[in-house]
Amino acid sequence: MLKLTLPEIAIRLIIATFLAGLIGYDREQKNHPAGIRTHILVCVGACLLALIQQGIVTETLSISKDLPAFSGIIRSDPARLIAQAVSGIGFLGAGTIVVTRHSIMGLTTAASLWATMGLGLATGMGFYDIALVGTSIVLLVLVILKKVIRIRTFKKMELKYVNRKETIFFLNQYFKDKKILIDNSSFRADSSPSSNICTSIYFLDLPKGVAFSDIVSDLSMNMDILQVRFINI
Repeated sequence: MLKLTLPEIAIRLIIATFLAGLIGYDREQKNHPAGIRTHILVCVGACLLALIQQGIVTETLSISKDLPAFSGIIRSDPARLIAQAVSGIGFLGAGTIVVTRHSIMGLTTAASLWATMGLGLATGMGFYDIALVGTSIVLLVLVILKKVIRIRTFKKMELKYVNRKETIFFLNQYFKDKKILIDNSSFRADSSPSSNICTSIYFLDLPKGVAFSDIVSDLSMNMDILQVRFINI
């Protein structure tokens, strides 16, 4: 294994920065917790660990060559630092996952950080072909796959309203006109005798072209509907 030169080290770090920037830009545009800077730092950090590991192995081989008597004593595991990086990235990824009573968010961003770490390790070890193909696949999954494959994703909507009979009729007609499919629903009335507020929860399959903001805007125009809330599931 040849000792890395300064230009080679710089090239690997620049490539790592560029590849991570492509992935981080997508996350930044979608306003996710970990953006372009976080992804670049993760990738560059992983690249540095790979470069350090290579340096340690090169130095060990050099000592063993110059001092054969110590060849059985001085050893280096070429995967030790890399293994620590793979396990350590889990702490950072967990920080991007937000768990609430109703939803779990940030899983894709955590996965993209983990993949970016892998790209940094591949770049640092000099496996440019692996890093380039890996970056292409990650971008394909994050940017293009969702647009190409139509995956039915049900959204949970909570409504608070009065005048139960009229409002439910209005909701059913609205969903029918907008071609919104109702996968499941539940109903709950306020237990207070003086209150006639009802709560319904719908699991909706939204057709292409119908946005959450449009539904909220349309339903809020009905005076009987007091609250509209979408819950991530």
